[in-house]
Amino acid sequence: MADTTKRLIRFTPIQRLWHLGLIFIFILMTVTGFAWMYVETHWGQTLASWFGGIKETVEIHKIAGLVLLAGFVLHILYALCRVDWSKFPGSLYSPDLLMMGIRDFGKMIQHMGWTIGLCKAPRFERWAWWEKFDYWAVWWGFTITGITGLMLYNPVLTSDYMPGWMLNLALWIHRIEAVLAIGHVFTIHFLMAHMRPGTVPFNGAMFDGTITMSEARHDHPEWVARLEKNGELEAMSVPEPSVPLRVLYFGVGYIIMAFAVTLLAFAVINITAVTLL
Repeated sequence: MADTTKRLIRFTPIQRLWHLGLIFIFILMTVTGFAWMYVETHWGQTLASWFGGIKETVEIHKIAGLVLLAGFVLHILYALCRVDWSKFPGSLYSPDLLMMGIRDFGKMIQHMGWTIGLCKAPRFERWAWWEKFDYWAVWWGFTITGITGLMLYNPVLTSDYMPGWMLNLALWIHRIEAVLAIGHVFTIHFLMAHMRPGTVPFNGAMFDGTITMSEARHDHPEWVARLEKNGELEAMSVPEPSVPLRVLYFGVGYIIMAFAVTLLAFAVINITAVTLL
């Protein structure tokens, strides 16, 4: 197979399933969260009507939050299983894992220097520094929204152990972190994943689990070099998915992105309405 048709396995079925589940839960929580946050507006009431009203919307938001936290715990267990504990702690920085190291910060600085023409482009392994940053952003986002969300899940019970002002603080922290996460995912993450040179107009790696060999050699040359050196490249090479599957991935992906960006746009538009109210 030539580089133009050969593809390299990048994500396992478990990783792809996790990502798809995360997409569904994240968008569900975004819709229900915006409905709750913007309930004073016509737009917020319209979103709430999709679920039968604001009371039902709040309950769905809470249940989805518990499902998300359960998935996060399962992912932590999965991540721990991926570590080679016989070589701990050095194994944490295996190139196949997503732990940030000193080398990643050095490549981040080099990458920024390259963008303004001060140095040559860095050569990345399996994961680039921004991919690792995106991954760990989910961890701290889940931690912050998870803790504050649990406090708000049953405010009466929480108030038995904490003063009331902490609930007000938890509400604002929960909303601010959620809005930051939504803004990042629906703009920066989408752009970095799908609008970079080489991935436009759509990056289907999280759908079919593969990237083209030419893209791998260009964006992750150290990874390809390691696989070639270890004699693993051919075993990880697969043919292109069928055309109907690629069309399906493209269509579903753009429907998700269009819906998400529309949600964010309406949220921005309705900020003024909420402020005036």
